[in-house]
Amino acid sequence: MKKFTFLAMLMAFILVLGACGNDNAGEDKKDSGTSDQAADTMTIEHELGKAEIKGTPEKVVVFDFGILDTLDELGVEVAGVPQATVPNYLEQYASDDYTNVGSLKEPDFEAIHALQPDVIFISTRQAQLYDQFAEIAPTVYIPIDTMNYMESFKENMNTVAKIFGKEDEMNKELEDIDSRVAGIQEKTSATDEKALIVLGSQSKVSAYGPSSRFGLIHDVFGLKPADENIEVSTHGQNITFEYILETNPDILYVIDRDAAIGEDSSVKASLENDLVQKTNAYKNDNIHYLNGEYWYLSGGGLQSMKEMISEVEGSL
Repeated sequence: MKKFTFLAMLMAFILVLGACGNDNAGEDKKDSGTSDQAADTMTIEHELGKAEIKGTPEKVVVFDFGILDTLDELGVEVAGVPQATVPNYLEQYASDDYTNVGSLKEPDFEAIHALQPDVIFISTRQAQLYDQFAEIAPTVYIPIDTMNYMESFKENMNTVAKIFGKEDEMNKELEDIDSRVAGIQEKTSATDEKALIVLGSQSKVSAYGPSSRFGLIHDVFGLKPADENIEVSTHGQNITFEYILETNPDILYVIDRDAAIGEDSSVKASLENDLVQKTNAYKNDNIHYLNGEYWYLSGGGLQSMKEMISEVEGSL
């Protein structure tokens, strides 16, 4: 009788151990699943907060044309775009194949919400609306820091590459850009010519110097400024045609805002007046009209950066 009781107790003990083992295995599986899920979530920190992105985003909404042109270059599919002023070289995104999510400054939040995007990219123009974007989906704020243009540009490009698993492609692109910039710097370091950058719109002219919106011409490419004291601001320093004559640049770079946003342009006719014709830039046929779509609308993108480099290369 005692022998039978002992065997029964032993069997019961073995069964209890087995049950505990199964429970632990279940817990291990559960823990492993949680770990895998956590590993599949990417955290992108930015100036306005952080975005928790699960897996590789498939539904992408873009409110920055520089990022749009980068995704286009990398072959990443996009779902929603503000179609009000899409640059001509990205005109396919203005078609019915993509959801119109408003304009750069007036997003259509209802349309964005209906898309249920996996990620939203915004920039300076939408910064004040960040919280409203973030309520809908993980939102990545990617501005360009004009005080540190190339560092900012590369950081943005690497962030995009990381999110979509395009690191190898991006590394090659950035190496090529560095090489071309170095070639420009070699040329500009060998000349004393001074440049002035102006934005023209409806017969009005604004000047931009180092550390400004278009200051990479000085800060990155190395062209000396015709005026080192130009006020740094988003909209530039208001100037007169007399100022251009007094500054007398050797090279004059002109960005036509009207043409960039699809309006009738008269910038060239108003700019090349009797006063400007007395400058070294005009006399030496050194006035260069830059493509406003790249410089004004989509600066900071992979394609736009390469085109901006090409335009400055051509001017030298």
